[in-house]
Amino acid sequence: MTAHRPELRQDRTAPVAGGGGLGVALLREGLVPPHEIVTALADVQATHHDLADALRGGGPQRPAVYDSMARHWRVDIANLSRQPPDPRLIDRLGIAACLRDRLVPWRQSGALTIIAVSHPDVFHRQQCSLEAVFGPVGMAIAPPEEIEAALIAVRGPQMDRAARFKVAAEESCRDWGGHRHASVARTALVLAIIWLTLAPVSLAAALAFWAVLTLLFATLMKSAAILAALRKPPPEPPLPHIARQPAISIMVALYREADIAPRLVRRLGRLDYPRDCLEILLVVEEEDSLTRAALASARLPDWMRVVVVPDGPLKTKPRALNHALKACRGTIIGVYDAEDAPEPDQLRRVVERFHRRGPEVACLQGVLDFYNPQTNWLSRCFTMEYATWFRIILPGLERLRLAIPLGGTTLFFRRDALERLGGWDAYNVTEDADLGIRLARHGFRTELLPTTTFEEANCRALPWIRQRSRWLKGYMMTYAVHMRSPRLLLRQLGWWKFAGFQVFFLTTLSQFLLAPVMWSFWLVPLGVPHPLVTAMPGWLYALTAGIFMFTEVMLLIVTLVSLRLTPNRINPLWAPVLHFYFPLGALASYKAAWELVTRPFWWDKTHHGLFDPLNDG
Repeated sequence: MTAHRPELRQDRTAPVAGGGGLGVALLREGLVPPHEIVTALADVQATHHDLADALRGGGPQRPAVYDSMARHWRVDIANLSRQPPDPRLIDRLGIAACLRDRLVPWRQSGALTIIAVSHPDVFHRQQCSLEAVFGPVGMAIAPPEEIEAALIAVRGPQMDRAARFKVAAEESCRDWGGHRHASVARTALVLAIIWLTLAPVSLAAALAFWAVLTLLFATLMKSAAILAALRKPPPEPPLPHIARQPAISIMVALYREADIAPRLVRRLGRLDYPRDCLEILLVVEEEDSLTRAALASARLPDWMRVVVVPDGPLKTKPRALNHALKACRGTIIGVYDAEDAPEPDQLRRVVERFHRRGPEVACLQGVLDFYNPQTNWLSRCFTMEYATWFRIILPGLERLRLAIPLGGTTLFFRRDALERLGGWDAYNVTEDADLGIRLARHGFRTELLPTTTFEEANCRALPWIRQRSRWLKGYMMTYAVHMRSPRLLLRQLGWWKFAGFQVFFLTTLSQFLLAPVMWSFWLVPLGVPHPLVTAMPGWLYALTAGIFMFTEVMLLIVTLVSLRLTPNRINPLWAPVLHFYFPLGALASYKAAWELVTRPFWWDKTHHGLFDPLNDG
């Protein structure tokens, strides 16, 4: 065993700064063409990454690069598959450190602990902290994917469990779906059938009353949000000097994406941020051989790396993000979706906003828009809905100082705050909205950042219903979880945010579930008799009709205003078509309610890339 002790090294083949010595060795051995060495060395000088990463391309020369690296530094290649690492050594150091630095304590040789690393620079940076844990340490070389595979092979179940149970039990929905919940659902269904059989008119009246009441509160809340959003914000103070750009880690969760790598590299490569302060983690499931093979064959830039999530019984995006969070090096954590195309200056604006604000602002939510708004009528309606939500409603809720239900992408967090909350609830299929409420419960604020990320509008009816049903199922879970202890929620949020939480979730869910009750009233102007209308006094019907008309006018106005705030130029005459768009949400709500009982944690994945522009360059 040849153990490397860098503090004792006196050899004359010490590496040249920037990887030059290794480059010369690779050229001498004929392992890499000269033009690739020149390109890689230029990349090393520009980004301060190591040469092995700059040369990684999945080509046949890559294993030889690591062999040459081991000879160059006079250390061994660690065969981690033949001789797995000692799990006791891994536990002493911690999985998070291993994933973050792409190293693994491999074995002990006498008093010396051998550390397998992906590059000697990693060993040099971490030597002091490693010696504080293990005493004398030596070095061996192993490719980063083999290090990660060895960690999963030895500690995969423990890593999976840690990702699933990061959030405290009282704030997680992981105990949902037991016999108690099924019994409650069956009892509620039986009582509803009995009521419908014995007194159908009174049941219809109760449902109609609740539907109209929640419609009124939803309209009032949206009106207040609109007025707040359109109010001119106060001027920002001068930006304090930023001595050094902070490190940012961006996570992109992928699942069954066969050809995603070229688009990811092209779109995220436009981000204008120092590459030595940026890393993008492509998070894939261990069993997702399709995506892993596609990424392995792609030539990823050195600021992108693949993180494999160990196999487990749960396959959700928040579980994957929780696992990948351990591998992040940044102090700011971002989340993008696979199809996202952010504006180039987005990360710099994130850094500036965090720098202006105190630590209580723990999250920034960017604006989402679509790059295929003209595909069909559904994409136009989706674009109008998103324009209203991200450019009017959410900014208004923020200015009203209410809790913000986050979107699933273009999110940026202060890492320390995110870790204090335990990351994402791995069992909640709308983990973003849930995290927004937990941030508010623990005293943190979320702000909207006026920077746009473009993504693909889901513009086929059945996939749209599946996607929306997952969102609504998560809303149902989120409301139920946070209302386990209403007094505690009230104490944490305060009266104002507590009332906003009630209005937002109850009105959203009620309006989708009770939409047919509301639609029945539109039959009256057509001359169709309605049993409730004939039973109610004239003034009550007039009041109900007035609420309906006010809601419709307000929806039309806010849609037209929102369209002026988005770069997507959709003809305003499309706005009335939203009347035929929202009924799809009712169908999605019934699917969500059914799955809440039968398949609470099933993640109905949205497939992207079907309507991707041929050239988004």
